[in-house]
Amino acid sequence: LYYLSLSGHSHRARLFLSILGADVEQIELGGGDLRTAEFLRMNPFGQVPVLVDGDAVIADSNAILVYLAKKFDRKDWLPESAVEAAAVQKWLSVAANEIANGPCAARLITVFKASFDPEDTIAKAHKVLRLVEQALAGRDWIAAKGPTIADIALYSYTSHAPEGNVDLSDYSNIRSWLARVEALPGFLPFAETPVGLRASAANG
Repeated sequence: LYYLSLSGHSHRARLFLSILGADVEQIELGGGDLRTAEFLRMNPFGQVPVLVDGDAVIADSNAILVYLAKKFDRKDWLPESAVEAAAVQKWLSVAANEIANGPCAARLITVFKASFDPEDTIAKAHKVLRLVEQALAGRDWIAAKGPTIADIALYSYTSHAPEGNVDLSDYSNIRSWLARVEALPGFLPFAETPVGLRASAANG
């Protein structure tokens, strides 16, 4: 697995690999490594993570989650019933769209100095977090009775939303759900960065 430690997309893959207890070599890259000809042959989009498994080269974090669930025949993590499979796919799409354009983008401003508009991205973050909060009302997991790859896909950037100045204090369902993810056997923490609200907390 090729990854960047501060990438939430990378963390999704690393978290699921850890939960599965998979035997995998993890290769941490630097930002410049993503532009090398060797890496671009693996993923022409120049993005992490990339999973190489024999002749299979899987780019895109959500695709890696699906690949791993299928490879290890973990139907608990990728249910096959029509309703639950559709629910998982819906939340994978939310992770790739609304979460990426909200909590992820807000964090990119503070961690990587991205030139997005802070007010706009924080507003987008709260819009999707309100929807996730509503979806978690009266349930432990986002797509099924047990944890699925949808929970993995949503976790990383949601848990680190405060780094992008997105306050989670009003989202009790989300905070309880984050704690449940963190209690899963094999849980792997996502490296914290002392920026945004996390910097405020660190400074007392």
